[in-house]
Formats: sequence, structure tokens, C-alpha cells
Amino acid sequence: MTTIDSRLESIFAHIAQNRDSFVERVMDYVRHPSISAHNLGIREVATMLVDHLAGLGFDAEAVPTANHPMVLGKRMVSPDKPTVLLYGHYDVQPPDPLELWESPPFEPTIRNGRIYARGIGDNKGQHFAQLLAIESHLAVHGELPCNVIFLLEGEEEIGSPHIADFVREHADRLNADLVVTSDGPLHESGAPVVTFGVRGVAAFELRVRTASRDVHSGNFGGVVPNAIWKLVYLLATMKSPTGEITINGLTEPVIPATNYERDAVARLPLDLDALKADLGLSELDQPHDRGYYDRLMFHPTLTINGLHGGYGGPGMKTVLPCEAFAKCDIRLVEPLTPEYVFEKVAAHVKEHAPDVEFVPLNGMLPSKTPMDSRYAEPIRRAVVAARGVEPLMYPTVGGSLPDYVFTKILNKPAFVIPYANADEANHAPNENLEIVRFVDGIRTGAALLHELGG
Repeated sequence: MTTIDSRLESIFAHIAQNRDSFVERVMDYVRHPSISAHNLGIREVATMLVDHLAGLGFDAEAVPTANHPMVLGKRMVSPDKPTVLLYGHYDVQPPDPLELWESPPFEPTIRNGRIYARGIGDNKGQHFAQLLAIESHLAVHGELPCNVIFLLEGEEEIGSPHIADFVREHADRLNADLVVTSDGPLHESGAPVVTFGVRGVAAFELRVRTASRDVHSGNFGGVVPNAIWKLVYLLATMKSPTGEITINGLTEPVIPATNYERDAVARLPLDLDALKADLGLSELDQPHDRGYYDRLMFHPTLTINGLHGGYGGPGMKTVLPCEAFAKCDIRLVEPLTPEYVFEKVAAHVKEHAPDVEFVPLNGMLPSKTPMDSRYAEPIRRAVVAARGVEPLMYPTVGGSLPDYVFTKILNKPAFVIPYANADEANHAPNENLEIVRFVDGIRTGAALLHELGG
């Protein structure tokens, strides 16, 4: 049984006593739209957050960027105490399609122990839990156990286009010992998770045009080059049938997993049969001898996101297409960068299909914090104190988040501790957060501050 310090136990009691009020307040918060893609409600919600932080004794402001403001708050307790930077985002995805919502997306509704609303899981409910954890410390003990910086972004849902410049410009104001993000879902079993890294991404297009117009596949087939075949041949040179990326030099710099990472992966639960059944799979992608988590955490991937050209309507149309394009992404692991990957892909295209145009799109660096970081143990203790079970420790996850701005610009260790249920339906209709997960998030946030403060 986990022994909980009396100071933390009193905070847990405060959270339990105020549970209903906390639920009402988070519902009121997500009632205010803040859709970054539409510039709807952004500044209003940023102002709400600044007022909330100021009410908690933070030096807070909405700092302008080239688009939506960053909300920045800071409360310093003592220079002898560690400083944690808590990151989140106050913008949300558009709620479309509205007809698939069982209740209006900005009229929060409780059904079956869950709050349904746009942004409740991603990410308003999760960073609001952090704010309530801070509030609970102050209500019970009058002060925080460590220094806290709060950074809330207003553009995460549109790709975080300005966060890197913001972090560079304001690095002195973001000088923390570690960064913690509460975003994303718990394990599907409900087990808590601590993540030490994310993969990066490099997205690009391949475009080809072979003639001035589409032509008849009978009259000109075998004479006029087919644009789609051009792309198919090129794409086939970029990845082998056994699943290996064959772009010259692209994978050479990849750093193998450490023993810490291998040991952590070995402890992660996995029901492959259930996963395959859920997705309707008879087998996993190649290479067949590569482990499930190994694929997602320690290797780059090349994905054809879409291949477009020619006729796609009903019935047949015997056309020979004159143009085609493919959209692709490569997920990056350390120490790959988008610039390096784009250089290698461009050279490959030039060698194998010089008449195909390579168009680099967006990129994001990978990020990784060593699993033997000095902060890994207090984070683990905090999760155990709040949840009563050991967390699953993920060396990295397959997706991409802008954690690199913390690990590579600020040079600080960064961790992700999600609070939402695995079926939160973020970005989809009927986004939801289990109330018990929300309360557990407040407890976890409170325990984290307690453990960091010693």
C-alpha cells in the first residue's frame, strides 16, 4: 500500500470535497468556444485564463504572436525550489460535423459519468485540472511547494506555427527545470502513462505531369506516359516489400534504443489479437520480425497518405491521366530532422525520377528525454500517490507534438502525463472526458507539485 504524506492527503481531501464544484467549473470553461482555425473566441478565452492565473497569484499575461496569443503565467516560491513549466493549449478543433453530436458541442452535458463537449479532453479539461491542482495547494497550505510557469498555446490545433519562435524569444521567461504536458489519452486499459518522447514528422508531395491533357487510353496507351505509373514506379523505389525504407542514407543516423527503453517497452501490455480484430487485420505491416512498440517508437516510417490522379467516379472511363500527385509523410526518430530527410528524399527523386517534382511541406523535430532523468522518479511517485498504481513508462510515442521546443530550444527534460480516457474522441464528434479521470488529473497535478517540491 502506498503511504501518502499528510500534506498531500489534506489536498486530496480538499479535491474530494470540491469535486462537484470543480466539475461545474470545467463545464463552464469549455462552454466558451476557442476554435483557432476559425479565430473564434480565442482572445476571449485567453483573457479568461489570464484572469484565472492572476487570481491564483501568478504574474500573467496574454503575449502576442504573429497570430493567436500565448497565455503565460509565473509564480515563484523560492529560488531554492525547482521550477516546473506546465504546457497545454486552449484552442480546440472545429466541432464539425455537427449532426453527429448527441448534444451541442459547446453546451457541456453529463451522460454516464462523462462530460461531453468540444475541448473537454483536448486540451481544456486537462490543463484546467492542472489549474485546479494549483488552486487546491493554495487553498489548503497557502503556498505552492515549487515554482510554476504556465504556458498555454492558442495555435496547437493548427500546427503550432509560432511556438518555436516564441520559445526562442522568451527563453528567459521560460527558464524551468522540467516541462510537463498533460494531453492525450491514458492506456486503453485505464492505466496511467508517462511519456518521455515523441516522433517528429516530415510531410511532402510528389507531383508529375506528362502531357498537356488527359488522352484516350486506347488511342494513346503505350505512347503517352502515364502520370500515375510514374509515381507508382518512384514510390516503389522508396520502400521495399519487406518494409524497409530504401531512400539512400535516410536511416543511417538513427540512434538505437537504450537498455532503459528496451526494458520499459518489455513491460508494456499488448494484446495483438485484440488489436488486429479491432482493425480487421490478418497481419501487421512488414517487417514481420519487428515488435509492435519497436515499430512505433524506434524507427522512422514512410506513409503514402494519398495518391491522386485520373478518373475516380462510378463506372469506367478509359482515360490516360496526364498528371498525378502523392502526399506522403515520414515519421522521424532521433536524430533525424525534417531538413535532413527532405534533402535525402529530394536526392532520391532526382536520381530515380528527375521529371517528378518534390515539394517539401511541414516538418516537426522529434523529441526525447532520457528515461533515467532525475525527474522520472518523482513523477512516478506522484502518479502512484494519485492513482494508486504504477504508470506505464513510454520511451516515446508514434505521433508528433511540439515537445522539441522544450528539449532542443530550452534544453530541458520534457514529459507527457495524460489525464483523458482512451476513448475521449478528441477531434471527433462527442468528445468526452470521464469525470473520474478529470478528478484523477487534479490529484495527479497536485501530487506532481508536491513531489517536485520535496
